[in-house]
Amino acid sequence: MAIWFLAILFEGEKPSIDLKWASPALGRTQTLTLTLKDKKSGLRRVWVGLLKDGREDVLLETKFPSASIFGRGEIHEKTIEVLVEPQKMGISDGKGILRIGVWDYAWRRILHGNRTYLEKEILVDTVAPNIDVLTRTHNINQGGAEVVIYKLTEDCPVSGVQVGDNFFPGHGGYFKDKQIHMAFFALSHTQGRDTRIFLKAADYAGNPVSAGFPYYIGKKHFRKDRINISEKFLKWKMPEFQKDMPDMANAPLVDQFLKVNRDFRKENYIAVTEVSKKSDERIYWRGSFLRLPRSARKASFADHRTYRYKGRTIDTQYHLGIDLASVAHSKVPAANSGKVSFAGSLGIYGKSVILDHGFGLMSMYAHLNEVSVKLGQIVDKGTILGRTGTTGLAGGDHLHFGILVHNIFVNPVEWWDPKWIKNNVKLKIDAVQAREQ
Repeated sequence: MAIWFLAILFEGEKPSIDLKWASPALGRTQTLTLTLKDKKSGLRRVWVGLLKDGREDVLLETKFPSASIFGRGEIHEKTIEVLVEPQKMGISDGKGILRIGVWDYAWRRILHGNRTYLEKEILVDTVAPNIDVLTRTHNINQGGAEVVIYKLTEDCPVSGVQVGDNFFPGHGGYFKDKQIHMAFFALSHTQGRDTRIFLKAADYAGNPVSAGFPYYIGKKHFRKDRINISEKFLKWKMPEFQKDMPDMANAPLVDQFLKVNRDFRKENYIAVTEVSKKSDERIYWRGSFLRLPRSARKASFADHRTYRYKGRTIDTQYHLGIDLASVAHSKVPAANSGKVSFAGSLGIYGKSVILDHGFGLMSMYAHLNEVSVKLGQIVDKGTILGRTGTTGLAGGDHLHFGILVHNIFVNPVEWWDPKWIKNNVKLKIDAVQAREQ
């Protein structure tokens, strides 16, 4: 019994340190997150110091309580946040060493306990980067898109355009100068002229910077539409969705429709925006986008739809694309060159294809009767993606065509217009490239 007891007191398992830290740089304000663990004896003490220019500053020193007269620790796991503010502490920029030590309550090392020691080279960097805006004019419509090109003075893992509460990441690598970035950004159809738009960035030390740039927001008026939901439509469409809502198998068809039109619509939108987050760091497309050949427009972008059933309003939604109808099962060409980021069924959109055109720009093709491409496939402008159909919530054979910039659906009409492409995108890129010659 005594041998077993002494074995516990003199156990040799060292405590563990898990340091959560995005980069090896310390900015003006940085929080280090330490998770300390010791399963057996318990945590005794933690010490954190910063060695710089021959001087060591103590960032943290904490003792943990004992649980018994035999020195067993009361705490076996602890997460601690350490605030580091180099400028306030008089620490200059440059290389240094972060040191962390943690001890447990074991009786080893003359009752000082087992110790784990961690050293990490760091860079103190309290100088924020600068943003130089290289493009001069930025005209954006409600429900429209724009591009801004800017140059950073240092590498930044985060940079882009803040539009209201939404952030559009910028991308480097298109120009010779790797510090020149391009960001496509958008206004939703609900954002007005009072929306704040500005550039922001943060370097690897977390130092933030913001920069304004000139822009003009054009006001747009969107249509209102009324859609009457018939029993015939419900009997035709709801069976397609019942496998995804088995708990509503015996519910009235109109209740099933509302579930699809509201909840599924939100879920499908989230799924589409998740796809858009994985856009490639390159531009696949060139020139204006193709429209479905020999087609007529049946619904416009951002139509505010009122759904009525048996003479009463049951729902309202926005239509975030353009509906184009031609002959049944028409071939659907890729509007521009890109990579297939999604190919399959997508709730209210039915059989769909999403193409990634690079730098956060996507095009969407929905309600297809069939899909002719595979995930990851690189396609040229005009490549046949499938055929029009009536899958999803389509009430007739047509193509629902959408354009996304990052996570916002925008008006496809702009991207069909060669003049808009030239003035808003091409001339800006050409001007920056000319400066690099």
